[in-house]
Parts: sequence; C-alpha cells; structure tokens
Amino acid sequence: MNLAYPFALLCLIALPVIAWVGRRICSNQTATLPVAQVLGVQRTTWRLAVRWLPAVLRLAAIALLVGALARPQASQGWKSTSTEGLAIEIVYDRSGSMKETIDGSEGGESKHDVAVRALTEFVEGNGKQLKGREGDMIGLIAFARYADTISPLARSHRPLVDAARRLVPIENRAEGGTAIGDALALAAARLKRAEEEVSRQKVEPGRKPDFQIKSKVIVLMTDGENNAGDISPYDAAKLAKEWGIRIYTIGIGAGERFVTVNTPLGRRRVAQGSEVDERLLKDLAAETGGSYFPAANPRSLEDAYADIDRLEKSHIQTQDHSRKLELFVPLAIASLALVAVELLLSNTALRRIA
Repeated sequence: MNLAYPFALLCLIALPVIAWVGRRICSNQTATLPVAQVLGVQRTTWRLAVRWLPAVLRLAAIALLVGALARPQASQGWKSTSTEGLAIEIVYDRSGSMKETIDGSEGGESKHDVAVRALTEFVEGNGKQLKGREGDMIGLIAFARYADTISPLARSHRPLVDAARRLVPIENRAEGGTAIGDALALAAARLKRAEEEVSRQKVEPGRKPDFQIKSKVIVLMTDGENNAGDISPYDAAKLAKEWGIRIYTIGIGAGERFVTVNTPLGRRRVAQGSEVDERLLKDLAAETGGSYFPAANPRSLEDAYADIDRLEKSHIQTQDHSRKLELFVPLAIASLALVAVELLLSNTALRRIA
C-alpha cells in the first residue's frame, strides 16, 4: 500500500492541540453546583463516567478524515506475455530404411534413434547449441507410404516429445515407401489452418495477442527418395510457397555411406552411394526460400538443427500491467459515521446543560 499525498498526515500533529483546547473550553464552561457543596457528596452516574466519549469520537473522526485525505492506494500488478513465434511442422520419415545404422554413431545407432534424439533436442533444447523452441507452435507428421499427424500443432511440447519417442520405423511391407509429397502437402495444410485459427482469436482492446505467427516452417527429415503417394513433392512445395511456408530439408545419411564387407584380404569398409535424393531436397528448399542440410552422421544432424534454430528466431515480449485501487472511501465513510454518533450522543444522552 502507498499514499498519494503522504504529507497530509502532518495534520495529525494538530490533534493533541485540538484535544487540549477542547478540554480547556469545557472546563471553563463547567459550573459548580451549590447543592453539591451543601451535600458534600457528588454521586457518579454513567453519563459522568463517559462524558469524554464525544470528544474522543470527534478526534477519531478527524484522524480518519486526515487518513482519507492522504489517499491510501493499493497496487495490483500482473504480467502478460506476447509471443511472435513460429508455427513449425516437423515431417519425419519413418520408412523401414530408418532402421539402418548411421555412420559415425556410437554403438551402431540407427538413423531412427539419432533422428528422434535430434528432433527432441531441437524442441526442448540440449543445454549446448540448441536452446529449445519455447513459445513456438510445433506439430509432428510422420510418413512412409502414408502420412499421419502424430501430434497436432501446439505450444505445449511435452505431448509431441512423448509421441516422437514412441515412433518406430514401419515394419509392415504394405506400408513401405516414401511419400514425401503427401507428407509435405499435409504439413502445409495444417500450417495454413493454424494461421487462420490464430488470426481469429479475440484480443482485449489495448492488449497484444498472447501468440502471433511470425512465420510458418516445415522441417523435412528423410533418408530416401519419393516413391509413393499421390502428390508430387514439387507440387507440394509450390503450394507451400503460395501460403508463405519455408521448407528446410535434412537428408539423413546423405553423402558417402560405408559398409563393412568380407574380402579375401580381410574385412574392409567399402563406400556406397547414398539413397537420399539430394537434388529433390535442394529443389524443395530453394523453391520456398529454405535450406538443405546433408546429415551423414549424428554430429552433422545436430548441426543442421542448430542452423535452422539460428535462422528462425521467435520474439517473446513481456508487458507489465498495474492498477491502482483507491482505499480512501472506507476511511471517509468511517469518519462521517463517527461524527454522526458524536452529534447524536452530544444532543441526547450526553447533552450538556449550559
């Protein structure tokens, strides 16, 4: 609590003076009754016992009025956060080939294990070069022959991370394949719809929305080439470009791959060509203003996400709000009430005879 006019309290210094002057005036007006001198004994009644009450009420009323003039106030403050963030759809290839070992991994990790770890660190941060995407709206789409929404676009990321960790590469041959075009088209449609829903949110006058979409992004991770689905990846990229969506592509296991084979001269590592359609991934990124990142090993995959993290920044703004609550009214009412009681007693039960 604070006082708008604290110097008004200096008036309280005058209260003892007012009390002294009032007592002097009353004593000068008091007459000694001859009857009391004759009888020698003066009976004490309740009226005499509380004859000081009106003066005390008057002083208390003045004190309360001074307190009201000082204008006590209580401050009520709160903070609101306005985020200009990204709407990100992570499009994850879970075709059977993701079970293969990725070069440079510790203990022979699969491409799937390394990719899921990089995905979750991009979302939550890893305490190193990835800080996490707090405040952003992120969704997850997984695909092989068919594309499915695993986690809808949301600013709460725990369900997405949990869903990503439960993903497994496709085992069923009937679902084998890599439908990159279908997955991109689904991701673009989800982002477009999210933008429309956010734009319809109601905002109080004078306040910024809690969340605004600064830009829309698709992060595509795949280790193969488009060989399934109904929509061409190039058509999906054109649709994304039309809706203002950038596509970042990551080729998992891109570049030269090495396998260990038995030869007459012993076991040797032999280079094999990559199955990643790097030309397609470069074209998709270039079409929409994004970038392509080859990820031949776990370190380069982490670096790819770090580069995306640096390229796409969110803006979080915190606003402080405060409101003053006036507390002088109860003091003023109490002062008037004491004055009313003092006048009532002075003119009835405690009335003085001149």
